[in-house]
Amino acid sequence: MLPSVFISHGSPMLTVIPAPSRDFLAGLGASIDAQYGRPKAILVASAHWETAAPEINAVAVNDTIHDFYGFPRQLYDLRYPAPGDAKLAEHVSDLLCQAGLPSSLDIKRGLDHGAWCPLLLAYPDADIPVLEISVQSHLGPAHHYQLGQALRPLRDEGVLVIGSGSWTHDLRRFRGQPLDAPEAPDVIAFSDWMDQALVENRRCDLLTYRNRAPFAAQEHPTEEHLLPLFVALGAGGDTAKAEKLHQSATYGILRMDAYALH
Repeated sequence: MLPSVFISHGSPMLTVIPAPSRDFLAGLGASIDAQYGRPKAILVASAHWETAAPEINAVAVNDTIHDFYGFPRQLYDLRYPAPGDAKLAEHVSDLLCQAGLPSSLDIKRGLDHGAWCPLLLAYPDADIPVLEISVQSHLGPAHHYQLGQALRPLRDEGVLVIGSGSWTHDLRRFRGQPLDAPEAPDVIAFSDWMDQALVENRRCDLLTYRNRAPFAAQEHPTEEHLLPLFVALGAGGDTAKAEKLHQSATYGILRMDAYALH
């Protein structure tokens, strides 16, 4: 059975510049294929698609959404034309409905950079059907955990469920520092607390991290980049063990950690 996975997708520049997290993502697909078998499809909960209620994209071929500004031209030339799967999108919607989470299908939307940038590295051939599901930032961790629980059966069906966000995400602190700048002490404290809570399967602590984790509001001034973690956590199952797949930092403020839950 496939695990569910949380990844930190980082800046779009990660697709073109050397970094430890880029190396990790570039090897992630092969690692998953070798350990669990090649996914039949991929469902990404992305921090960059926020809606009032859950939505799933249902298209024949995914457009590549360049939802960023002021980056080098080469990033806007990148494409990730992975096929979609409308039938699977309807199945995902049915699973959510059964869990009391009404959803809708978006028949036009493609993949934002929270989905296509890491997948371009992990599965560069773009030959696996990819669906995206939105997050509801105003509803918090418990809602996304429930959403993930509803998606749990997909793992038995060969669908790789990915939560794509960021382990820390306070972009206000970027001041042009180098990629390998030393990590700030508060970034380390928050990351260590989250890692321990995840590895020890302290679900209540995680769901209330905003009140319990050190520097939580500082590392996530808004929650959208951590909420995909709770989708992956719910999809992993109530007793899932967390396996750290990667740890690194960029610019001293963005932790790029990744976990498998199985």
